[in-house]
Amino acid sequence: LTAITRTLARTTPSLRSATARRTTRVVRVMAVSTETPALETKTKEPRWDLERHFSYDSLSSSAIDKDLDAVEAQCKALKVNFEDKLGVDLLGAILAYEQIDIDLTKCLTYVSLASDTALDDDKVQKRKAGLFQRYAGIAGNELTFFSLELADLPQEQLDAQLALEPEALGKYKPFIDETRRSQPYNLSKSIERALTVRAPFSGKGKVVEFYGNELSRLRFSDTKEQVNMEVLLAKMTSSKDAATRAECMKTLNDGLVHFERVAALSLNAVAGSWHIENSERGFKELRSQRNLGNNVPDAVVDSLLESVKTTGVEYCKRYYLLKKGILKSTQGLESFTWSDRNASIDIGTSTDTYTWPEAVEIVKNGYQKFSPTMAGLFTQMVDEKRIDVPAQNGKRGGAYCSSAFGVGPFQLLNFTGTQRDVATLAHESGHGAHFMLSYKQGILQFHPPLTLAETASIFGEMIVFRDLLEKSPSDEDRLAMLMGKIDDIINSVVRQCGFDAFEEKIHSKRAAGTLTPEEMTTAWQESMVEYYGKEGEVFDSYENTSHLWTYVSHFHNVPFYVYSYAFADLVVGSLYGVYAKTPDGFEAKLLELLSAGGVLGFKEALEPFGLDPSEPSFWTDSIDAHLGSLMQEAEALSKKLGYTA
Repeated sequence: LTAITRTLARTTPSLRSATARRTTRVVRVMAVSTETPALETKTKEPRWDLERHFSYDSLSSSAIDKDLDAVEAQCKALKVNFEDKLGVDLLGAILAYEQIDIDLTKCLTYVSLASDTALDDDKVQKRKAGLFQRYAGIAGNELTFFSLELADLPQEQLDAQLALEPEALGKYKPFIDETRRSQPYNLSKSIERALTVRAPFSGKGKVVEFYGNELSRLRFSDTKEQVNMEVLLAKMTSSKDAATRAECMKTLNDGLVHFERVAALSLNAVAGSWHIENSERGFKELRSQRNLGNNVPDAVVDSLLESVKTTGVEYCKRYYLLKKGILKSTQGLESFTWSDRNASIDIGTSTDTYTWPEAVEIVKNGYQKFSPTMAGLFTQMVDEKRIDVPAQNGKRGGAYCSSAFGVGPFQLLNFTGTQRDVATLAHESGHGAHFMLSYKQGILQFHPPLTLAETASIFGEMIVFRDLLEKSPSDEDRLAMLMGKIDDIINSVVRQCGFDAFEEKIHSKRAAGTLTPEEMTTAWQESMVEYYGKEGEVFDSYENTSHLWTYVSHFHNVPFYVYSYAFADLVVGSLYGVYAKTPDGFEAKLLELLSAGGVLGFKEALEPFGLDPSEPSFWTDSIDAHLGSLMQEAEALSKKLGYTA
């Protein structure tokens, strides 16, 4: 995740300016890859060309400051011209507000992207912090009124203006409705202003920023050298030797033990802030604040979590028992431990590594088979140097796609040639295609709700996977691919809901006081047992897993975000099921959904496909169809090949 949310916007959906809200939504899709990238590559991979797409030649460019000067003037004019006047000229206010959003997003997105490849450069980070601090002052002083007054605008005044300008103002109805949903939870204008202005200087934001920077600086001893966490995790997941994987896990956990106090400090600050926000704003449930921002009812999320904790966990245990048996047959595994969870199945003839050109070709071919439109958008991103490819020190870990309205999108990867890296490219490129299709909705409404934000990305992964699966040369290759895909689904669905359960434990206890690192470790271990079983039930040992909670940055940057991965994966699984049964006309309907951006809610967007996630049985049925069908095929192939009984 970038520092945009940490510095700019609180997680409450109410008082953020349009720009703060939009940049937060950029962050939502920045956090799409839950597995870290792998071993260092020897070839020089492409870098994004930010200077080609922005009007700045570097972070030190004086043009950035001049643009902020211009934005500040725009913001002051907005306040002078429209404060207390939204009841008579809402359209004029929205148009002015929209232009501010465009100009500011361009400026701050460049700053954020450029700094994400220089996390170890203190001058760069200081420059970024200064710019965001300046913006926070502008937003707090000049923009706070807008969202609050729009939320409080009497319905009769809104209706009267919509009647006068049915087309010009009516096209902004989704944005208006989104802003007005927060009305019951808004605080007074003076309090909201104070919170915004103070955010970059004090409070949880600075603690979380410190946590993120310290996390990126962690180094671990690997044989004779010090490596970052990305490389260590990649070595563990790609190794075919159980002893090597176990040693990597021990090295990781031992290193994270020394990081526990930093992680606990940040998580206490986040959970404490979340608790007081919920209390002061009147949110009734732990996740209500997040759910409101995502425009999804509490009951739908509760139903999802319950289905995963029951049906999903059953499939999870069944899958890892299958994997345990296959690893014993193919690698001579004696004990199945947590370090073996993501181990690749070493059978078949398929390659384990890919060059960047090979990865590009695989994704392009998979996209082309389903949608020439999406394949063209993918090729455009590659050709226009919108992807920062290589893994290196000082670069933000994981992967993301920034919408960067008006100049984007841009992808940050840590590509090292693994199969998972190819899947990540397909995933992030789905986000990029989604943005490019929805830009026509305008900056205030192009971004889909979180419940649909992962649709294109996970669907992109699925179509590439299915294309490769059809081309698999043998049963062994097909089984290896199926196991890898089920790994990904379990990680996206069960693991993320397990993360949510850990968050629930921490946040519930935080209301009574600060938690110690030891208490957080206990909560983590309890969550593992709840979602994966007791030691000996599936995993023979949970040794060296006690401090893995310390490096999950989602807990700090976006509380209770993680369920969105499960939500999206299961929705896309259901969508793919519709496609498999009735492919005719499906591409056009999906492109229409993606092009709608934030104009449609998740329920109406999925109606053309005959899907309704608000139905109580939806999630269990989706797990059965999505995960169950893959499991059945994998079990049958494993039995056929003699790996399991």
